[in-house]
Amino acid sequence: MKPNPIDVHVGQRLRQRRVLAGLSQEKLARMVGITFQQVQKYERGANRIVASRLYQLANVLDVPVSYFFEEISEEAANDDAEPQESLVGADALSHDIMAERETLELVRIYYSIENEQVRRRAFDLLRALSNRNAPSIDDIEDNRAAGSM
Repeated sequence: MKPNPIDVHVGQRLRQRRVLAGLSQEKLARMVGITFQQVQKYERGANRIVASRLYQLANVLDVPVSYFFEEISEEAANDDAEPQESLVGADALSHDIMAERETLELVRIYYSIENEQVRRRAFDLLRALSNRNAPSIDDIEDNRAAGSM
């Protein structure tokens, strides 16, 4: 039997937040009083997370319970939906990249750089190394500021 798509999504969000918080499965498990194997099963969507445990995980990971349900697909939210084996097209690529441990570690490390100028330079260096014309941090912040007015 395939895992329910909602359980898979919640598990992926749990994994993303755990990695961004810099916690191992073992450490998170100890913090909530379960085994690391149980955390593994939650993250794969193999086991459902009961409401009280989800609340406990949200508190430990410093996120609201609603965090685990953000960005859920319509198909997964539909009670009649069949479990999906994979996403399709560009959604699959962006989803897979954001679920990669390397991506999550990079984001966590990037935001741990306290000096804003150093962080901006690191971003610009990565942009230059990628050979892409991605916008700089300044461009992104200028666009945010312009949109908030």
